[in-house]
Amino acid sequence: MENTIITRFPPSPTGYLHLGGARTAIFNWLYARHTNGRFVLRIEDTDMQRSTQESVDAIFDAMDWLGIDWDEGPYFQSKRFDIYKEHIDRLISSGNAYYCTCTPEQVDRMREEAKKSGGKPKYDGSCREKNLQWQEGAVVRFKAPLTGSTLIEDKIRGNIAFANTELDDFIIARSDGSPMYNLAVVIDDITMNINTIIRGDDHISNTPKQILLYQALGAKVPDFGHVPMVLGHDKSRLSKRHGAMSVTAYRDMGYHPDAMVNFLVRLGWSHGDQEFFTRDELIEKFNLEHIGRSAGVFNPEKLLAINAEHIRAASSEALADHLMPFLKEKGIDAEAGDYLYGVIETLKPRSKTFIEMADGAEFYFQEKPVYDEKASAKFLKPALLVPMKQLADGMAGLAEFDEKSLENIFKQVMEDAGLGFGKVAQPVRVALTGKTVSPGIFEMILALGKEKVISRLYDAVQFIEKMPAAE
Repeated sequence: MENTIITRFPPSPTGYLHLGGARTAIFNWLYARHTNGRFVLRIEDTDMQRSTQESVDAIFDAMDWLGIDWDEGPYFQSKRFDIYKEHIDRLISSGNAYYCTCTPEQVDRMREEAKKSGGKPKYDGSCREKNLQWQEGAVVRFKAPLTGSTLIEDKIRGNIAFANTELDDFIIARSDGSPMYNLAVVIDDITMNINTIIRGDDHISNTPKQILLYQALGAKVPDFGHVPMVLGHDKSRLSKRHGAMSVTAYRDMGYHPDAMVNFLVRLGWSHGDQEFFTRDELIEKFNLEHIGRSAGVFNPEKLLAINAEHIRAASSEALADHLMPFLKEKGIDAEAGDYLYGVIETLKPRSKTFIEMADGAEFYFQEKPVYDEKASAKFLKPALLVPMKQLADGMAGLAEFDEKSLENIFKQVMEDAGLGFGKVAQPVRVALTGKTVSPGIFEMILALGKEKVISRLYDAVQFIEKMPAAE
């Protein structure tokens, strides 16, 4: 276990899982899977006012859809206060932390004074050497070093040095005894044996404080890698106005989870010029060396294109589970099986999302197609009555219902009527689907099946026969 890579994802349950958080989770998960390591899920729910069970459930839901599983957890910070208290006491008794009774107003005045004299606005260490005992209203501060520097050996950005004079004696426990963020995460990472931390570069300012806490607690400092943020197309921080919604919103818009994982990984990581990756390829190839130092730019068009590629590349059987909820929304109670797989096969090359695929699949499941008024007026004309009936009769007599046999019947009808393929195929398309656009005529006929095709062609014949005669 000593050399096993152990990563973690620690979301705060104060909202849904958004794209930036999902990418962080995926990077940590992929690195653990690539190295045969372990991936830990931790819920950082110490903000009692904003943390909700609904958000916890939404995070689990999003990770489940993305296919991100965890080896340990979920741990909840709210259930670990005894562990934090024990470590706070250790830091105080070892002289690395102390009680401070300065009021917020006093600290504000210290900061103002420091600014006036050209210094950094920070706490001046008034209680640092007083050796105070606990009393009502006291916070616990970390005794930061007054000289030297703290080095982050960043696996992505290279070495980053922070002068310790930039730090003040930061608070590690509130007056009610609850730990501050920087202390809680360090204690969690130590007790969970986390040795690799991949996170957004908005955390860099926290890292020197955390390194000092690791050292004060006599723990090995983990490897850090700070990933650049995801930006919108205008290079500002990604937000809803750029189309950045919760991860599950993309599921509901008909995106494939493998496409979302592929897209998010490529927002910051590369492997040559390759854009399309299966999940197994990502696990095989992912590393920290190829995470870039510049921000990834969120491009919705690129996500849509990657999604279409993943739909085309997947087996119809694998796509069925993703498609069925969208069919259900349309009132179609499709079952997994050969008919549905055949339908999907015809729609895969033409569908960018599962919503598009469900729209395209609708006519396959209708008892009778609903004719588009313009389409039927243009293509279901009396002149097509004989060819349409000849096609239906010919198909009814087929022993083998396959593409070759269908081609022969179409050829015969075209010859007898003196019509080109398009002049026959388009009316057939309208007869079978009700629309002028559909998958290829033969693949569609084979997916619909002999019985439905013949029934719909005879319905079209009856529709034409009932048309009022031209005056």
